[in-house]
Amino acid sequence: MTRIGKWIGDHLILGIGLLVLLYMFVPIFIVILMSFNAPKSRIGYRFDGFTLDNWLNPCEPFGICDSVVLSIQIGLLSTLCATILGTLMAFALVRHRFRGRAVANVFTFLPMASPEIVMGSSLLALFVTAGFAGVLGFWTILIAHIMFCLSFVVVTVKARLAGLDPRLEQAAMDLYANEWQTFWRVTFPLVFPGIVAAALLSFSLSFDDFIITNLNSGQAVTFPMYVWGAAQRGIPPQINVIGTVMFLLALALVLAGEVNNRRRARARA
Repeated sequence: MTRIGKWIGDHLILGIGLLVLLYMFVPIFIVILMSFNAPKSRIGYRFDGFTLDNWLNPCEPFGICDSVVLSIQIGLLSTLCATILGTLMAFALVRHRFRGRAVANVFTFLPMASPEIVMGSSLLALFVTAGFAGVLGFWTILIAHIMFCLSFVVVTVKARLAGLDPRLEQAAMDLYANEWQTFWRVTFPLVFPGIVAAALLSFSLSFDDFIITNLNSGQAVTFPMYVWGAAQRGIPPQINVIGTVMFLLALALVLAGEVNNRRRARARA
């Protein structure tokens, strides 16, 4: 094998991986670019000129900031409720043996496996049957988001619990720690990264959801619904600004977590 052929063979997988990552990030790069666009018309979607007005006036289109605030409120509340309930469910399913445990595992996966249109219409039928047809809005969206985020939290935390070494807890009890001390000083710190990952996933799913929200929103307008409605008339460039900000915040969280993990690894070393 020649030197060039050997070099290609050693770097082929890396090159393919970089190309795949580049392909995945192209839409994000376009969103960032368009956040600085000064469009001549809302009908087209092309870069007509550079401007900072979109960043200086992100709330200029009527209702855009209200929809973002509503999405953040629903996302935070649904994440909090789903994370607490899902973590408790994960501990129950992993650490305890009870009648119906297998059935509970199956039902936990059903919201993840069901198409969103099926789940959204089912929840709408539930709310209408329960007499909430006239009050569809914030609370019905919140209940719907908690229900479909719950499954993702349970699965994520369960995976973390299943990977824990039980000998660590046994060692803590051998050193005269009671059950609560073992949980708070050993189990919870080990499970906490999985809980954080589940919470971040829940917030992303809640903030991004459109189908289930659209069916159960009533007069409330979340950010995905605002984008969908604006697309019928022409997308304002401020939408790209908000998308860029959300991406940068998510990137900052990931980088902060990675830096923290490296610091801990160096401290242990």
